[in-house]
Amino acid sequence: MPRYRNRMLAFILNFIPGLGHLYWGRRTRGVIYPLFFFGGLLFGFLAAIAANEGEIALAAVICAFVLWCISMLDLIIILLRAPDADMSSYPYEPTRKGEADAERFYTILLSFVPGLGHFQLGLMHRGLSFLISFFGLITIMFVITGLTSQTVFLLFLGLLPIIWLYCMFDAVQLVHRKQAGELLADRTLFDEWESGRVEGKRSKVLATLLSAFPGAGQMYLGMQKRGLQLMVLFLGSFYIIDVLRLSLFLFIVPVIWFYSFFDGLQAASRYDRVLVEDRPLFDWKGNNQNWIGLILLLLGIYYVTMSLIIPVFDRFLPEFHIHHFINTYLRPLIVSLLLIGGGVKLLSRSKHKGSHYEDY
Repeated sequence: MPRYRNRMLAFILNFIPGLGHLYWGRRTRGVIYPLFFFGGLLFGFLAAIAANEGEIALAAVICAFVLWCISMLDLIIILLRAPDADMSSYPYEPTRKGEADAERFYTILLSFVPGLGHFQLGLMHRGLSFLISFFGLITIMFVITGLTSQTVFLLFLGLLPIIWLYCMFDAVQLVHRKQAGELLADRTLFDEWESGRVEGKRSKVLATLLSAFPGAGQMYLGMQKRGLQLMVLFLGSFYIIDVLRLSLFLFIVPVIWFYSFFDGLQAASRYDRVLVEDRPLFDWKGNNQNWIGLILLLLGIYYVTMSLIIPVFDRFLPEFHIHHFINTYLRPLIVSLLLIGGGVKLLSRSKHKGSHYEDY
């Protein structure tokens, strides 16, 4: 009996070249693709360091990207040619299960080009609105830039990832609703906006656009506490990383942005179906309130010390190089201790919860 394999999971896994092929049972491809991809990148960077030539590293990255595209295209062809017989291992309704998975896979795959996934679902008007919005924005911005010779208009191309993500999320939501038995209405984005205004509801499209700035979409939908906390968390992370010179943790900023954006998308999708509850990320009461107060107090003391006290010491005692000592040794030591302490605290809490459940 063949083992069931999910097309969508194979496609997502192959974002790491070869992993999707391994999952689908193509072991040779699953070994060759990652070997050449990661081996080529490593060899290129080592050669660039040895020769002190940045062009070698750039060429290695370009070759790796081309190999990644070949791996993805190869897997897509394999998945499209694969028969639905793999679904027969399911004892319950194998045909319907296979059809549902295939429809979901094709819809998400086509949605990589905005609007095509909606065409797959039979929503022509909605698909056209996404298609025109995405490619129309690209065309208009390049035409205006060419006519005015002002490259500042290209900044509006930053809306493209937002339209693309919303289109992808909308297609996924719609295919799940269709498979759940709901009747889908073929409404354009503007029809949805107008219907929301007539019914006195907030616009899901506007909520999605506002979600591009962390917390704004949640606040627009009435989730004031959650939106405010996301906004403070996003902007505060910039401030703390800048003040403490923690450029190593800049990866946290896009993580917060993506979490806030998809949280806003989910809130917008649930808005007209269920009551949206304003659940804050953090409970300000009790112990959490004390911790937040302590963190703010320590940040205030640190800022005053580094801005007022340390410059005075550096001026009167220049031979001690206090500012250099703090930046080079003391600050990394404090950050390391905080990270280690936080990790130990989380581990001890998880162990305490595990022993608590064992008692029952």
